[in-house]
Amino acid sequence: MQTRNIEIIVGAFMLAGILSVAWLGIQVSGLTMQESTGSYKLTAYFNNIGGLTERGKVTIAGVLVGRVASIDLDPISVRARVELHIDNSVDYITEDSIASIKTAGVLGEKYVSIAIGGAEDVLGNGDVIHDTQSAFVLEDLIGTVLSTLFNEKAEE
Repeated sequence: MQTRNIEIIVGAFMLAGILSVAWLGIQVSGLTMQESTGSYKLTAYFNNIGGLTERGKVTIAGVLVGRVASIDLDPISVRARVELHIDNSVDYITEDSIASIKTAGVLGEKYVSIAIGGAEDVLGNGDVIHDTQSAFVLEDLIGTVLSTLFNEKAEE
């Protein structure tokens, strides 16, 4: 009888652990169980997305306002075309707003941050954010610094 109670307790503990890991996975991945309030599409073009992925966050002032819906390469401009789905409640993104790719922490995930401009006209479904700032790529900075140092040494 005591063995049966131990088996039940261990089973309940294992079930709680599996449910906890599943909940944590859903939270980390950004999936939600809530119904969406609806969204509209904006497009932004970047020279370098630096590891931005689909379902990445879109924020304004640090507040989540949407998700990255798709990323592909525009064959005409040869730039990354990023489609953003913005919540319908956020209806104040102006035409002079700036979309930039940021990093959460030093080695964290990439996300799109939108800085609202001061124009009167707002963007609607299907519009393009023209002002963009590409991702900061640490490897490019290190390469630039090293090549500058080596060029200065060679000139001496």
